[in-house]
Amino acid sequence: MSARLGHIFRYPVKSAGGEPLDRVVLTPDQPLPGDRRFAVLHGDALHHLEGDALRRWLPKAAFLRGAAAGSLQAITGGWRDGLLVLSHPDLQDLAFDPLHDQAAVLDWLAPLWADSGKAPPARLVEGVQALTDVSEPWLSVLSLSSLRALEAMVGQPLGTHRFRANLWIGGWEPFAERDMQLHRIRIGGTVELALTRRIGRCAATCIDTATGRFDVDLPAALEKRFLHRDFGIYARVAVGGTIRQGDEVTLL
Repeated sequence: MSARLGHIFRYPVKSAGGEPLDRVVLTPDQPLPGDRRFAVLHGDALHHLEGDALRRWLPKAAFLRGAAAGSLQAITGGWRDGLLVLSHPDLQDLAFDPLHDQAAVLDWLAPLWADSGKAPPARLVEGVQALTDVSEPWLSVLSLSSLRALEAMVGQPLGTHRFRANLWIGGWEPFAERDMQLHRIRIGGTVELALTRRIGRCAATCIDTATGRFDVDLPAALEKRFLHRDFGIYARVAVGGTIRQGDEVTLL
């Protein structure tokens, strides 16, 4: 299969925006640099802090997340001139320094989180490791061909953003990545990723990222068609180096 790296994405704040990259340097046994560096604890999770700091990885239930409040899925944005700049169709844009400006982002997120039924946003934290949904230092790999097939299956466009993947590969056969578990892929000339575990999908993928509103039950659609809810696969960086959009991807 002839395949290429179609997109690279980084998500500086868990469940709040994301930004495309044209290249990135990967390090063995480390996640994509800067990915899920920050997250927002809700009020019922403050007991996990040691003083004012988060010293360990926590599961996603401790944080604001799209599965609990779909409005968060419509946030876009990333780094610009040393500030994080976030946008949402129902709010004014926010530019803030995540290391020094807690109040601005908590106030901005509060109305988007209000329908979650959970405690309000309480603390923006920086993780000692990437605050992804898994405790291992992995990144996520998805297939553009699988996305097109899934869109045809549900009868509507879905786009890449609702899945919040790090790498999108073009050129694989639809859903071939599910059978690549425990294989390796090479991106460009030297970088190698060990594909580790399939990604089960949650309610966050049910949200239209243009509006922040429910539009399709994707986990149920996957379950009905395939008898599982997997879409995409996690990967560990085995051999590091620079990857670039358009690099050739080889299954080893």
